[in-house]
Amino acid sequence: MSRYTGRCACGAVTATIDGEAQAVRQCWCRQCQQIAAGSPTNNAMFATGVITIEGELATRSYVAASGNTLTQSFCGACGTPVMGQSSARPQFRTLRLGFLDTPHDLSPQIAIWTEDAPAWAVIDPQLEQFARQPPPPPIV
Repeated sequence: MSRYTGRCACGAVTATIDGEAQAVRQCWCRQCQQIAAGSPTNNAMFATGVITIEGELATRSYVAASGNTLTQSFCGACGTPVMGQSSARPQFRTLRLGFLDTPHDLSPQIAIWTEDAPAWAVIDPQLEQFARQPPPPPIV
């Protein structure tokens, strides 16, 4: 079993993840581009039960293009993006790769919401690609 740790830029929020990533994705949806300064977010999906978060998270919720309510969590002190959660998939939390401590063995295998990518975006052709939302991965 893998173990990952993470922390925000100021150290107020930390995480321990005792489990395998169910999927590692690059997301090009407009909301992700907004929180990632125009780039995609790079995210690892973990089963909710394997994640322990310490510290106080701030959140923002909205209805995404998928029709699901997404809740974005971040450190209220320094603003570091921590994770996302979809109302359609409460069994998963999607942690931002930049929040996770390095080194780690996680890298995107899938690019999603590619139809929202700007014309100048460079998407690795080796990645499996979905124009919109792919089906959820099974919990391993």
